[in-house]
Amino acid sequence: MKILYAIQGTGNGHVSRAREIIPHLRMWGDVDIFLSGQNTNVELGLPIKYKSKGVSFYYNNSGSIDYLKTIKKLHLLQTCKEVRDFPIKDYDLVVNDFEFISSWAAWYRNVPSIAFGHQAALLSRQAPRPKGINLLGEIILKKYAPSSNAIGLHFEEYDDFIFKPVIRKEIRNIDVKKKNHYTVYLPAFGDRYLIDALKQIQQIEWHIYSKYAKVKYAEGNVKIFPADNQTFVKSMAECSGLLTNAGFESPAEALFLGKKVFVIPIHRQFEQECNAAALKKIGVPVAYKLDNNGIEKIRNWVSQGFAPKVFYPDITEKMIERMLTNNEPYLMPSLI
Repeated sequence: MKILYAIQGTGNGHVSRAREIIPHLRMWGDVDIFLSGQNTNVELGLPIKYKSKGVSFYYNNSGSIDYLKTIKKLHLLQTCKEVRDFPIKDYDLVVNDFEFISSWAAWYRNVPSIAFGHQAALLSRQAPRPKGINLLGEIILKKYAPSSNAIGLHFEEYDDFIFKPVIRKEIRNIDVKKKNHYTVYLPAFGDRYLIDALKQIQQIEWHIYSKYAKVKYAEGNVKIFPADNQTFVKSMAECSGLLTNAGFESPAEALFLGKKVFVIPIHRQFEQECNAAALKKIGVPVAYKLDNNGIEKIRNWVSQGFAPKVFYPDITEKMIERMLTNNEPYLMPSLI
């Protein structure tokens, strides 16, 4: 079997997950990798056959999507050409982790494609949603990377095609400690914004992992480190708690390690709002702004917060078997 594994490179979670999934896929056939997007700070560490700028979201420095910059860097005509020209017919199956180009190429040429990953789980109406209706967000989730089948990942098994998180081996095997620092990964905020906010919470050592910083430096009780997977994972394994956005992989890994977690969803990012709703259900506190109210919530979490109990067994082999042997199509839900 010839398999294309297509990865959305906006954010680090997709790439981190790929390192765990691809060796299992290679037990079933030949696997080529397509990496699309350019906002990841994590190296895949595997040979990549195809690369593209793809379709990526960009952020401002205050915790929100920068739609103007996102549109300017869209390169729509080039993206359409890549969809048309991609050699999708070379493959028996596409495993698509929310990647735009290969999903539409497979859709148009009727190549079997499986929507895989966390966004795939949000196709289920059983997955938690924020209050109110976000029709645009729902349309993007359904139409951005279309597929005839889905295997989803979420914090809980909300539907029969949804599995609990894939926890990579380096997390499962790491030595867990509890030191006095708090680890911070909030890439939608600028370093200055975070430093000014977190300096207000004294007697706490904050370790910010920054996509902007080139060297390590400190300001008062706040230390800033260049974003690096190895040092970030070690910091998270030894921290008292993780302050991060409402992504999927980092909160799931921190919960697996028995750490308390606080999340700030990226403003106007529907997937993160859905994740925040799910995390609230299991006891993770949420703030929607890093304003005075948000800082006070973080202060309370530092002094009184707890680590919710989760059970995330190693389901990767079982999930891959289900993915590659179950040919019954998953019917996408109606938007209304």
